[in-house]
Amino acid sequence: MGAVMMGAVTTRAPLLPPTEKPRIIVEHPDFYVVHKPALWLTHPVRARVDVPDLLTFMQAETGETDLAPPHRLDRETSGAQLLTRDSDAARTFFTLFKTHLVGKTYLAIVHGEPEWDRRTLDAPLGDLGLGGANKIQIRQAVVPDGKPAVTDFRVVGRRAGHALIECYPRSGRLHQIRAHLAHLGLPMVGDKIYGRDPQVFLDFMEQGQTPELTARLGLPRQALHAARIAFPWAGAQMAVEVPLAPDLVAYWEGLGG
Repeated sequence: MGAVMMGAVTTRAPLLPPTEKPRIIVEHPDFYVVHKPALWLTHPVRARVDVPDLLTFMQAETGETDLAPPHRLDRETSGAQLLTRDSDAARTFFTLFKTHLVGKTYLAIVHGEPEWDRRTLDAPLGDLGLGGANKIQIRQAVVPDGKPAVTDFRVVGRRAGHALIECYPRSGRLHQIRAHLAHLGLPMVGDKIYGRDPQVFLDFMEQGQTPELTARLGLPRQALHAARIAFPWAGAQMAVEVPLAPDLVAYWEGLGG
């Protein structure tokens, strides 16, 4: 099978409809922090299939047409998503993100139980390149000439050959957490690109999220959740936590003690 290039596939592969709707966690005069459920886009994009997006939903719910996302969570990632309420707030957050003053902490469920409790991985990331076993153009990997990438990891729990890991990326590289976990031999549950089965993403692009594919993955989406976001605002330090998404709680608890 040839290489898969994002945006180059013209088939209309089916996607599972989301089971949750976005909900407001914090309402501030300048911004919202919203729980973006998995399988929702952050903002509308032109795609092969119609996918609900948080921005359009929140604009309709609040009647605020100036809402804007100063950052973006992947469709399959759940958790804390900021939306600014006016242009002044948008400019302020642009500066905060540009100067690395926004901290984001994630939770991931992975295959494997690491021997360490805490670890910092300082390993450059870049394109793996097509060829050999890699048929996915966007796959990232630890490569000598990659861009600097640092992620702090802390094990929250271990059970049944899995671990729940807190991830704090100090840099913002493409697929950083997923690629770094895969490099450590801890592929994320449900991850179509960096998981244990290299064929999954290719099958997904051709056939969509079939029940058989979900069974192979364990989940219909990658087990990654934006659990906390922190930033300075109006002279104070803001920190907002979003509880682990219900589907990830169910998966983790289903593993037993």
